[in-house]
Amino acid sequence: MSTDIILLTASALSIGFFHTLLGPDHYLPFIVLSEARKWSVTKTALITVLCGLGHVGSSVILGLLGVALGIGISKIEALESFRGNLAGWAFIAFGFGYLLWAVWKIRQKKSHTHSHFHEDGTVHAHSHAHSPDHLHQHGKTMTPWILFIIFILGPCEPLIPLLMYPAATNSMSGMIMVTTVFSLTTILTMLTIVTLAYYGIQFLPMRKVEKYMHVIAGATILISGVGIQFLGL
Repeated sequence: MSTDIILLTASALSIGFFHTLLGPDHYLPFIVLSEARKWSVTKTALITVLCGLGHVGSSVILGLLGVALGIGISKIEALESFRGNLAGWAFIAFGFGYLLWAVWKIRQKKSHTHSHFHEDGTVHAHSHAHSPDHLHQHGKTMTPWILFIIFILGPCEPLIPLLMYPAATNSMSGMIMVTTVFSLTTILTMLTIVTLAYYGIQFLPMRKVEKYMHVIAGATILISGVGIQFLGL
C-alpha cells in the first residue's frame, strides 16, 4: 500500500467523522422523529443506517461513474452542488409540511363536550378528542421513506473531489479502500450520535412537552433544511 493511499485513508476517517458531526442534518431528524413517533431503538437505528447508506451510496455511485467515464471533477462537483440544492429544499419542504401537520394535529385533539339525554330523565356529558388517526398511521409508513429519498438526494460533498478522484490516480483498490473507510465512518458516526441521543432523551423530563414533539420535530427538520440551503451545513 502506497503512502498516498495511507494518508488518504486517514483523511477519509477524519473527514467522514467531522463532516457528519458538523452537519446536524445527518442526525437531528432521526433523533426528533424517533421521539415524536415513539420508534424503538432498533427501528431508529435501522432507519438511520439505511438513510446513511443512501446518503453515501449515491455519491459513491456518482464518483465511480465519474472515474470510469473520465468525467471532469468540475462537472461532478456541479452535479453534487445541484443535488445538495435539491436536498436542502426537500428538507425545508418536508419540515414545513410536517410542522403544519403537527399544528393541525394538536388543534384536532382539542376536547369537545357532548350532552346525552336518557329516557329516565338523566343527563350526562362526556368529552372526547378528534384525532386524525388514519393520517397518523399513514405517516408512520411514509416518514422513513421520505427521509430515505432526501438522504439519497443529499451528497457527501468532500467524498468525490477530496478522496475518490485523488485515490483513483493511484489505484482502483486504493480508491475502494478510501471510499469504504469514509462510508463506514459516516454511517457509524450517524448511528452513534442518534443512539446516544435516543437513550439520553429518556433521562429528560419530556412529559410537559410530549404533546408538542411533532411540532418540535417539524421545526427541527425545517431548521436543518434552512441550515443546508442557506448556511452550507
